[in-house]
Amino acid sequence: MLIIGEKLSIIAKRVREAMMKKDKGPIQEIAIRQWKEGSGMIDANIGPAEDGGEELMQWMVTTIQEVVPLPVCLDTTNFKAIEAGLKVHNNTWGRALINSTSNDPERFPILELGAKYNAQVIGLTVGKGGLPADAEERAAIAAEIMARAMEYGLPLEDLYLDPLVLQIATSQDHALKVIEAIKMFQEMNDPPMKTVVGLSNISNGCPKHIRPILNKYYFIMLMNAGLTSAIADAHEMAEAIREKPLVDAVIEGKTIEDAQKMREIKKTLEVIMGSTLFAHSYLEM
Repeated sequence: MLIIGEKLSIIAKRVREAMMKKDKGPIQEIAIRQWKEGSGMIDANIGPAEDGGEELMQWMVTTIQEVVPLPVCLDTTNFKAIEAGLKVHNNTWGRALINSTSNDPERFPILELGAKYNAQVIGLTVGKGGLPADAEERAAIAAEIMARAMEYGLPLEDLYLDPLVLQIATSQDHALKVIEAIKMFQEMNDPPMKTVVGLSNISNGCPKHIRPILNKYYFIMLMNAGLTSAIADAHEMAEAIREKPLVDAVIEGKTIEDAQKMREIKKTLEVIMGSTLFAHSYLEM
């Protein structure tokens, strides 16, 4: 399981300020912490970066790789910024990952970049027409992205399919559809396609205290479905791996000794599976 450390995102105030000031200190501190917590790659999310994106992405890539022997996930919609980052990426630590192409024609050239620079590419299973309705539509979009990757010369083993995790607070029915899509993606190629999710999307908008609970147990369910990588908090994912035997036991209908933990797991699984309606207070209900 590849964990792509999610903490270097322009959404975070401290990271955004460091990016704007070109202050290496906070960026390198966070990168090192994610590496030590178990990340196998570091996500560099600079947002749209319409002004100065090329320079910013190059600065981020070199700043991260000065202190961490890991590849970088180049996370932006700015095509030129992605190419700039690929030019300075140190492939000694592994190949870069581009986030992302999709079924939007404007994103097709990302596949060409991947092939040109021997980089890997995330294929987000969404089109210009809007969000996919179900697992079947995600799989249909994935098939189109796979065919297009081969046309652009990107090997399928360098493509990660992303079924698009949505907020459980507003799109509860999609939690199970994403799990179903991960299972379907495994059957679309031999060997099975690599898969990735932006994991913490599941708990966006939820109270702070339940976010790690949702993240961890959803991660375990996705793992069981065949997920191969996640853009996530490495510390949380390490906790999830430790708790996996307990979660698997509850999934199998067994009783675990810790009654409070069993209640937490059971209620969270019920919400993810859609058998209980989500509410911010679902653990207290």
